[in-house]
Amino acid sequence: MSNGATEAINNLVKRVKRAAFGFTRFRNYRIRSLLYAGKPNWDLLATITPR
Repeated sequence: MSNGATEAINNLVKRVKRAAFGFTRFRNYRIRSLLYAGKPNWDLLATITPR
């Protein structure tokens, strides 16, 4: 039994958290997380408008 998969997910979350430092909205953090994980919801991403 190995906890390798759990450690990989934890590492991914930590990398996203570092890359998303300064985001003030959870929505932006969630989108960044989905992009890093490689499984974005493109319908959600299509609703983003740049400032």
